[in-house]
Amino acid sequence: MNRFLYHVIATAAGCGYTPLAPGTAGSILALILIYYFYPPGWLLGLIILLIFFVGVHTSTQMEKMYGTDPSLVVIDEVVGMSISLIYLPRNYLLFLLAFIFFRFYDIVKPPPINFSQKLPGGWGVMIDDVIAGIFALITVQVCRIAYLTIAVP
Repeated sequence: MNRFLYHVIATAAGCGYTPLAPGTAGSILALILIYYFYPPGWLLGLIILLIFFVGVHTSTQMEKMYGTDPSLVVIDEVVGMSISLIYLPRNYLLFLLAFIFFRFYDIVKPPPINFSQKLPGGWGVMIDDVIAGIFALITVQVCRIAYLTIAVP
């Protein structure tokens, strides 16, 4: 791959160049694409897997050019946000909750998220967002189940 293609992929088609909160911009891109295209869960899972491994490679290359976990690399947020939405019903409130929880976990980085950043190269860039996405998905599903249990007799 050439340098231009690394930038296109790693910045999620330019979202990483957003001057304020590029990670949030990458997360919003994933949120919008999944909400409007809403692929079946199994297909979204395959897409996430593909983007994850491409993201590991491109993030490794971007770290060689820009140093450790450069802020313009947001492909990790795209993957993490996508994970937080997998198998959620297409509901704007649930998607908004997933976005809020994902950004919370990605910014605060409670353990083990913070430890995963120490992995070498693109693995460290990508894995912390994967875990944040899993945490967000679990949190949204727990909220959803609690709501259905309490509010809908």
